[in-house]
Amino acid sequence: MLIPGAEGPKAPGGKVGRVSSARPKIGVLALQGNFREHVAVLRRLGAEPVEVRKAEQLQGLDGLIIPGGESTAIARLSSIYGLEEAIRRFTGPIFGTCAGMILLDRDHLGLIDIHVERNAYGRQVASFEADLALDGEQEPLRGVFIRAPRVTEAGQGVDVLAELDGEPVLLRQGRFLVATFHPELTDDTRVHELFLESVREASLVRS
Repeated sequence: MLIPGAEGPKAPGGKVGRVSSARPKIGVLALQGNFREHVAVLRRLGAEPVEVRKAEQLQGLDGLIIPGGESTAIARLSSIYGLEEAIRRFTGPIFGTCAGMILLDRDHLGLIDIHVERNAYGRQVASFEADLALDGEQEPLRGVFIRAPRVTEAGQGVDVLAELDGEPVLLRQGRFLVATFHPELTDDTRVHELFLESVREASLVRS
C-alpha cells in the first residue's frame, strides 16, 4: 500500500501496493527488538511511524506494530510502563511479528485466539529462511525465521494467510495480523502493505 508521493519498492512480482488517500500514523512499540526495521519499512511505504514507549503515545494512532525481540523483556517492560492495558484498549489494527505475536496470544494479552510455542524451531543458530506461499499471490514470500515461535492452536475465527510445511506462519483475525517470521528483514513489503490496507479500511469505517 503505497501512499501518494512515496517512492516505495515493488514486490518481487513487480506489483505495487494499493494507494491510500491519507498518510496513516502507525505506532511501533519501541521497548526492545526490531522496531527500527519496522520503522524503516513504514517510511518506505509512505506511512508516518511513531516510536511508542509510553501508554499516552498510543493516542491518535491509526495502527500499531509489536516487533520481534525477546518476548519476556517486551512483556516485562510493557507492564512497567503501563502499556499492557493501553494495548488492550487500543482499537486500531495491530500487527505482531515473532515476539509481538506471542504477546498478542491467548496466554498473554489475549487479543488473538491462538496458542504459541516459543522458540519452537530452535535457538538462534537454527535460524533459517524459506519461501512461503502467500494467499492470493503468485510470487513466493521470503520468510526470515529467527528463534521463531510456532502456532500450535488457532481458533475458528483465525484465517491462515501463509504456511510453512503445512504449519501456519502468517495469520489474521479481524484487526489483528501476526507472523512467526520477520517480514521487516527483507525487501518484500507485501506483509506490511497488507497491514496498512487493514489500517486504511478501518479508517474508512470510522469515518
